[in-house]
Amino acid sequence: MAKEFFFPAMRAAARIVSAAEAVAAIPSGATVAVGGFVGAGHPEMLSSALERRFLESGSPRDLTLLYCAGQGDRAERGLNHLAHTGLLKRVVGGHWNLAPKLGRMALAGEIEAYNLPQGVLCVLLREIAAKRPGVFTKVGMNTFIDPVHGGGRLNARTTEPLVERVQLDGEDWLRYRTFPVHVGLIRATTADARGNLTLEREALIGEVLPIAQAARNHGGIVIAQVERVVERIADPKAVRVPGVLVDFIVVSGGAQHDQTFAEPFNEAYVTSLGRDTSFQPMPFSERKIIGRRVLREIRAGDIVNLGIGVPEAVAAVATETGRLAEFTLTLESGPIGGVPAGGLSFGCSAHPEAVVDQPSQFDFYDGGGLDIAVLGALEVDAEGSVNVSTLGGGRFAGVGGFVNITQTARGVVFACTFRADGLAVDASNGALRITREGAKAKFVKRVAQVCFHGPSAVARGQQVLYVTERAVFELKADGLHLRELAPGVDLNAEVLRRMDFAPHVAQPSLMPTECFSK
Repeated sequence: MAKEFFFPAMRAAARIVSAAEAVAAIPSGATVAVGGFVGAGHPEMLSSALERRFLESGSPRDLTLLYCAGQGDRAERGLNHLAHTGLLKRVVGGHWNLAPKLGRMALAGEIEAYNLPQGVLCVLLREIAAKRPGVFTKVGMNTFIDPVHGGGRLNARTTEPLVERVQLDGEDWLRYRTFPVHVGLIRATTADARGNLTLEREALIGEVLPIAQAARNHGGIVIAQVERVVERIADPKAVRVPGVLVDFIVVSGGAQHDQTFAEPFNEAYVTSLGRDTSFQPMPFSERKIIGRRVLREIRAGDIVNLGIGVPEAVAAVATETGRLAEFTLTLESGPIGGVPAGGLSFGCSAHPEAVVDQPSQFDFYDGGGLDIAVLGALEVDAEGSVNVSTLGGGRFAGVGGFVNITQTARGVVFACTFRADGLAVDASNGALRITREGAKAKFVKRVAQVCFHGPSAVARGQQVLYVTERAVFELKADGLHLRELAPGVDLNAEVLRRMDFAPHVAQPSLMPTECFSK
């Protein structure tokens, strides 16, 4: 039976306390849900205060950490604060790469650890709040998250099944089980005297409301980090979390409250007005080649999702060529329209037309709302399956929103270099030259972990392409087919012999020469 906690409820003026006082209310054994996306919206003052309390007092202990998107800077901030033996018993998360300290604990078997799809987890919070039995979906089927292939469990210490296969109307579905949330750690911009919260300077909405509702409905507490407190919020529609759900307010005054882990504050992330005047054309590189080729797959009017890394080049090239206004870029974190930010501001968008909460964005995605998704790939195998989570060398990235997005978009383009680790290219007269070959193959016999299952995509009728700087492949029922080859590239020496499997080769056409102009 799930552990329950009951706290005295606050129902008058908001209780304004220090961060240390707030985290002192977190009991050992509690399940703590934390909001945020990469470097945006994470309550940094609260997570660092929780770390200090544990290091100084040894409590609380044996917490279960639940989060949807990765929150961190690949170093010390964000969820890295919580990576201490004894503080955590279990972690259930969507993306791990930005909190490598947590990832090392998981791979070493020091904690129970699960990697579940980000889009499922943020919707799961709503089901937890409503005390429904779980999320029923096909997202994750035939990947490593499917219980047939491990159920998203990351080590031998992790034994409890959180995902199960069930039959509904004669079809197989996955049920992601709900469990109580006892503490919610969230962030907002402003609180009023009764604890109502607004997010006017936050780049994202995230899942602050379902976190608060989930903790409240399970007898728990909600701690909100805010920049400031006012007497009354004039517009009730601006309130994202009502004060009836909030127990403790911690006022940051701006300290440990940067808009993202990369930028103190960027006005462009919170307004649709204006345009970016700082744009600089992307220098020529293998990424620019890939971005140019992928852009040709996007049609006027398309609704698009771009992943982090190489896919970011698509937005840069679209801006440079004046095509950005022809289609709508979206991010799983909630922005619709605008230009996606990169790095530790990923998840934000400059001058978006709208920003919705993350669970609602995934509702749209899961229902087939995306015309095309452009994501990266660490490994691709002969059946078209893709790994983005296992990095090797004791590192684990996790899938984030990748599984939801690639499984439900009508068309999918995987944008990645042909080989990794040291690749360098040049071009002249519309032809490509490999000046230094990458040391590591990306097209392998079998991916280390299935995050996207090629045969299932074929069965769903998705159009799937794999775009690299020197070749374009298409997924068909019998595997990968070489569709295009870069001018100047030797098919046998620089493509076929550099792959760990043989794709189907008929008569590939040439990649467009304009992709290689400098």
